Amino acid sequence: MRVVLVAPALALRAGLTALLSTSESIEVIAEGAALEDVFPLPVETDILLLATDLISLAELRDLLRPAQAVGVLFLLSDENRTARLAAGLSPRPWGILPVDCATEELLAALYAVQEGLIAGMPSLLEPLFIRLSDPVSSSEEQLVEPLVEQLTERETQVLQLLAQGLANKQIASVLGISEHTVKFHISSVYTKLGVASRTEAVRQGVRQGLVIL
Repeated sequence: MRVVLVAPALALRAGLTALLSTSESIEVIAEGAALEDVFPLPVETDILLLATDLISLAELRDLLRPAQAVGVLFLLSDENRTARLAAGLSPRPWGILPVDCATEELLAALYAVQEGLIAGMPSLLEPLFIRLSDPVSSSEEQLVEPLVEQLTERETQVLQLLAQGLANKQIASVLGISEHTVKFHISSVYTKLGVASRTEAVRQGVRQGLVIL
């Protein structure tokens, strides 16, 4: 995975670069104190890691406008502002973490965003999804179109267990239902989410705020 890092403080950039270097599969290919220092992004960029408040949504959208499949991970200091920035990037994959997150959390979020998912700590994502589902929210802050038919409580449970990587037999054991019933619920989840695979179901579930990774 190739990462471009933006952080205004040299010490923070150095610290994050050192932290990411603990993974043999991650390489910081460019860094800077501001967005203009790293744009245009190298064509091989996978993730843009932003640890700065000195950006605007309009600026970020303009710079990311080319059809380059780049995910964005925010290390937040201003939760409300970062949430607006992240939501405004949809459907581009993104994530939010505290700037003082653990190494394991940062690496997991980077890989999740690379896979096209929304990633972050539940305590940060849950309020964001609630805010985005408010009908009085501005259209700019809407994450995805609402589902035509909502998932039932049981279907939501099944989807969450799918996101955890459980097989049908394991899901049946956890929920105390038959494997046949699990298959029925999965089929219904696929239909309601408009998907055809587990990966697509989890991805759409995350985007709809039904699944927290």
